[in-house]
Amino acid sequence: MRHFVWERYWSVVKKEVIQIKRDRPSLAIALVMPLMLLFLFGYAVNTDVNDIQMAVWNQSPSAASRELVDQFVHTHVFEVAAHVSSYKEIEAMLDDGSVNVALIIGPDYTRKRDRNEPVDVQMLINGSDPNIARTATSQAQLIVQHQAITLQEMKLQKQGLGELEQPLGLDTRVLFNPNMESIVFNIPGLIGLIMQNVTMILTAFSLVREKERGTMEQLIVTPIRPLELMLGKITPYVGVGLFSFCLVLLVGTYWFGVPVKGSISLLVTLSVLFLVTTLLLGIFISTVAKTQLQAMQMAFAFILPSVLLSGFMFPRDSMPLVIQWLGGLVPLTYFLEILRGIFLKGVGIDALWKDVVGMSSFCLLILTVAILRFRKKIE
Repeated sequence: MRHFVWERYWSVVKKEVIQIKRDRPSLAIALVMPLMLLFLFGYAVNTDVNDIQMAVWNQSPSAASRELVDQFVHTHVFEVAAHVSSYKEIEAMLDDGSVNVALIIGPDYTRKRDRNEPVDVQMLINGSDPNIARTATSQAQLIVQHQAITLQEMKLQKQGLGELEQPLGLDTRVLFNPNMESIVFNIPGLIGLIMQNVTMILTAFSLVREKERGTMEQLIVTPIRPLELMLGKITPYVGVGLFSFCLVLLVGTYWFGVPVKGSISLLVTLSVLFLVTTLLLGIFISTVAKTQLQAMQMAFAFILPSVLLSGFMFPRDSMPLVIQWLGGLVPLTYFLEILRGIFLKGVGIDALWKDVVGMSSFCLLILTVAILRFRKKIE
């Protein structure tokens, strides 16, 4: 039984380095595309809802009604886009999308407020986008409740009964992301997603390219073992991927202002493990695919489920248990927990060991399957 021979391994590494130097487009994909995608998605993927376009129908013009409108605007969640004078105008603007909400202040608003009588205001909300609708509803309720408490306190003070005391209070502290900015949550996830996609696509073409160019025959007559070939092919890409990872890490940290609160060395070490895993996944795809087109299709067939199942877009806790198990078959699931844990929480290996074990197990599994799939012969 032949053993692992370092000389054969290094010969494959040297061959692949030469191939990478000659294949300038692939090198550009590895170095330029991650930065381009990070800039693109870093600005495009934003779940914060601000400046919701609002139409105002103020049927009781007064200082009190203008104060209410100002309270909506001062939150920076709402922005007055138009003042209207009928439901017909509101309906038309909601239909064409020029506004998403409409605040309607009735003609008796000022009179009832001055008499300390109960009065309602109406808000019509476009529910096509549930995220905007939920934000608009919750913010409007908070504004109206605050205004109601203020009016009640003023009423009590006029009656000489003192200030209104709240029977129940809530002291909240938001940890890890105090301003609750979506970019702080998204940038680490984008780094993991981009690195997975780019590195996997690069190596997915590796063995397929050998088949299409006819160089596989040369490998057949050599004593190179499957493990030596696999590791030899991914080693140069680990270096390229690590360099690319450091670039997007610097951009995410300094350009987007998302600092790494934990250990940089731990982050880089676990990132190398993730890169090896995704590179092996690409090699596995190349052992199955017959052409580069098939390799591309298989790679993208894996990318979409990984985005949905890994927790990048949607919380995994809200998914059915079976879907969560499927997410456990995606290495990005573990790497996102590692990235966000080190970026946002500053935790160490003691808090991340389960994710490290999960990703390491997947790495060994995909390496074993790729070796079994690979046969040093042309089918």
